[in-house]
Amino acid sequence: MAASTVSGLAGATLARRPAFSTGFTTGARVSARNPLMTRNLERNGRITCMTFPRDWLRRDLNVIGFGLIGWIAPSSVPAINGNSLTGLFFSSIGQELSHFPSPPALDSPFWLWLVTWHLGLFLALTFGQIGFKGRTEGYFDK
Repeated sequence: MAASTVSGLAGATLARRPAFSTGFTTGARVSARNPLMTRNLERNGRITCMTFPRDWLRRDLNVIGFGLIGWIAPSSVPAINGNSLTGLFFSSIGQELSHFPSPPALDSPFWLWLVTWHLGLFLALTFGQIGFKGRTEGYFDK
């Protein structure tokens, strides 16, 4: 095979090589690396990533506690025909447990209360995490 050149980026010339060669006539030795070798990644017996922070969630129990209280309080206000969202959700759990071995029907109001209550809880926890960590790290300071 004749060596020809190919024009690369910014006018640089590159030697043309076959993309895949089954012949071992080139003489270059390539040693295989074991991707499961972790001796370079271990620190104190734990595998770590050098570029990703270990405490990426920055978990704080204050956020969980205040977020749970911050959701249970407003969801306990009787605003839905004299009932609260928490009360409707917990009563629907009781109704579904009364016929336990069989699952809830697809048209049961349990699913509506389950999704609504948990969506509100997760939103309260997410905004609580943003607000609490933003305040502690000075994100909202001018």
